[in-house]
Amino acid sequence: MTTVFQRPLARTLFVGALAIVGTIGSFTATTTPALAQSARYTAVLATALEAPAKKVVNGAAWTCTGTSCTGSSDGSAPARTCARVVKAFGPVTSFATPKGELSADQLARCNGAA
Repeated sequence: MTTVFQRPLARTLFVGALAIVGTIGSFTATTTPALAQSARYTAVLATALEAPAKKVVNGAAWTCTGTSCTGSSDGSAPARTCARVVKAFGPVTSFATPKGELSADQLARCNGAA
């Protein structure tokens, strides 16, 4: 009796298919958490906007609705990004990064820099 795995071509194709499935599985496992945890900044404006607004601030897209703003990390220092958000949308009462919120002193400098 001859089985599929005794034929060299079938065995080679089976091993190749397993390698491809393993490669795709490991790639998915390593890249999915990075995409899910993309760095986001959030800001709370001192004064609500009359209408939702979208602007590119320092190369990153920001969206504001009411007093709530969110944007992706642009790679620069959070204080610099905060100052540019203030210039684009107005003073903020809170500014948070993936590593935490800016202190009261940092917020005062951020609002004053704009």
